[in-house]
Order: sequence, then C-alpha cells, then structure tokens
Amino acid sequence: MIGNMISKIRKERGITKTELANQTNINIGHLTHIEKGERNPSHKTLKSICSALNIPYQQLLYTYDKTLSEEQIDYGYIDHISYNKIPAISKVDDYISCPSDFSNASFAYKVPDSAMAPIIKEGSYAFVEINGLIENRAIGLFKLNDKYLIRRLLYKKDKFILRADNKEVKDITINSRDIFQIIGRVYI
Repeated sequence: MIGNMISKIRKERGITKTELANQTNINIGHLTHIEKGERNPSHKTLKSICSALNIPYQQLLYTYDKTLSEEQIDYGYIDHISYNKIPAISKVDDYISCPSDFSNASFAYKVPDSAMAPIIKEGSYAFVEINGLIENRAIGLFKLNDKYLIRRLLYKKDKFILRADNKEVKDITINSRDIFQIIGRVYI
C-alpha cells in the first residue's frame, strides 16, 4: 500500500519518477520497485521521499507493510486516505490503557452516539489505527462532510456504504459530491 500511496502522491504533485529519484538520491530502479509494492522503503528512505513530496512522514508510515486487496484497489480506496493532514486535537481527556490485542492503535476515540450499539456503546472508547486498512464490512472511523462517524464500510457495486449496527440508523451511501476520508480502522 505504501508504494501505491507514494506513486499516487508523486503523480498528483506532477513529479516524475526520475525527478523524485534525483531529489532523494534513490536509485530509480529501487523507487520503481517501491512504487510497484515489490519492496518497502527503509525508514530513512521513506523520510527522504516524504520530505521531497512535502508531506508528513508519519501518515505514510501508517501504511507500511499493508497490502490493498483487489476489491480495495477497484474501489479507489487510497483516494480517500489522508496523507497530507494530521489529526487536530482540541482536548485530551486522558491517557487510557491500550489492550495488547490492539497494539496497532494510534489513538482512542470517544464514541459520540449509539450508531454501533450494542457492539460499541456510546461514551466508550474505540481504538483507531490511523490509515489502517478496512476490509469489506469491517468497522472504521470516517470523516464525511465535516462529521466523524464510526460505521462498517461496505463495498457495493461502485460505491462505499457506511452502515451502523443499530438498525434504527440509516445507511449512508457515499456519492461523488461527498467529501469522504477514511481515518482508520477501529478495533473492538
């Protein structure tokens, strides 16, 4: 996945592979292997690439050692991952223990509603892995048009659908007018 992200960002920035290789002192053949997902960059190389692309290192680091499924590639999953932004936190409630089962969690998010009840109760904490891959029907934290939601991500035909476990909460079908970002995977 990290190679897909590097390739996507490089192309969005209008930078050729040769230019990026020259800016980072990376052999173009090695960069090609990285972008194809055949090799992972070292942390030093990743920092150099992020610096050249002018993006935060940590956001891409979260995608390290992750592989997109064919279904995720078909749905344009990486188009909805934030790579140039970091979470802005206005208040830290406290530090809480992170269960060992959730060792990839980046932060704990206080659940604001009962949409995922009874699996995740309102007011409890959901453990979120930033940019963690969310398989079909798995739970994630999303930003949809300036609202944060914890829902199941469903792949249906050509669309993403956000589904609550609480049957009283309606499904949300993501359309092209929506501003949709995948924040990360939720561990329960």
